[in-house]
Amino acid sequence: MDLLLILTYTAICIVIFKVFKVPLTKWTVPTAVLGGVFLIGGLIFIMNYNHPYSEVSREYFVTTPVVPTVTGQVIEVPVKGNTILEQGDVLFKIDPTRFQAVVNAKRAALAGASKDVGGLGAAWEAAQAAALKSQVDRDRTKQTYDRYRRGSVGPNSPFSAQEVENRKQLYLASEATLESMQAKEKQARLAFESNIDGTNPKVAQLQAELEKALYDLDQTVVRAPTRGYVTQVALRPGMMAASLPLRPVMVFVHDEGNYYVAWFRQNSMLRLQQGDEAEVAFDGIPGQVFAGKVSMVLPAMSEGQVLPTGNLINPQQAIRPGRIPVLIDITDSEFEQYVDKVPGGAYAQTAIYTEHFHHVAIMRKVLLRMSAWMNYLFPFH
Repeated sequence: MDLLLILTYTAICIVIFKVFKVPLTKWTVPTAVLGGVFLIGGLIFIMNYNHPYSEVSREYFVTTPVVPTVTGQVIEVPVKGNTILEQGDVLFKIDPTRFQAVVNAKRAALAGASKDVGGLGAAWEAAQAAALKSQVDRDRTKQTYDRYRRGSVGPNSPFSAQEVENRKQLYLASEATLESMQAKEKQARLAFESNIDGTNPKVAQLQAELEKALYDLDQTVVRAPTRGYVTQVALRPGMMAASLPLRPVMVFVHDEGNYYVAWFRQNSMLRLQQGDEAEVAFDGIPGQVFAGKVSMVLPAMSEGQVLPTGNLINPQQAIRPGRIPVLIDITDSEFEQYVDKVPGGAYAQTAIYTEHFHHVAIMRKVLLRMSAWMNYLFPFH
């Protein structure tokens, strides 16, 4: 564009000098040169400041790394790359044999525990009966001991001291037996009555373990998280799929449209406003310029990001100034026929036209169209 302006100004000066027969002197030629410097420099400054341009623009898309919840050997990969899938469609399957075995074992243990719970009531009743029998035995031995103890008073007692002591020991033994039976009865009652949300603790634990085993079994079939597609499918049956966040086995691309972001220099910050007109020229679509508008000026740059690590920030991280990310919404109806031809990640150039010095915007439009036509020349890319 600079060269075009210089050539245009030079042509105008030649015409003026020829038509008006202006003599070439030490005053006229420097005046024409200095006038061109100030005129062209001023136009370029006004254009760059009020109608910013970014040669660094790209179309972005959102992906999800597919990581299985369980680890196992892949037995089936029915998905085909770059084919639209609906949410819930099968991506691949993991061998479910060992997970099914765990489910079967938990079901058997739960059935046994449920059966055992049914016998807790009978055990409590038996403990109550045993405690009642011990109480009857204690009462009988106590009565006998009391009778012997009262009869041993006086010189003509029919009971010897040894017999009284024996009856006392029998009474104390029956008292200890009663306390033991009462403790067992209380233990049996607690085992029968102690529940978690109405369920026996052991049964509740086995139910939770069974639910986890069923969840793991269900996760052996990995499904599409949303509508979208997988690309560059390299997974094959027989490979191991590990439940490790850093080892995804597929990349799922969400079918939610792409996001076009232009990166502008920071000295254009005061002229970047939401709603401003914009134009986009894709490198892959030579000679075409598409109209759009500024959807959002993103409020953060990656150069200023601070992560929780063991390292402090240092000035070496602040050397690069970074660029302002601006989200562009392409509104041109002509672009619809090229949507399927522009892959995610495509490179482009962007110009924004503000309301300031809008007459100068024609220069930026010419420049952008020249760049679009230059895209036909492969050696320049």
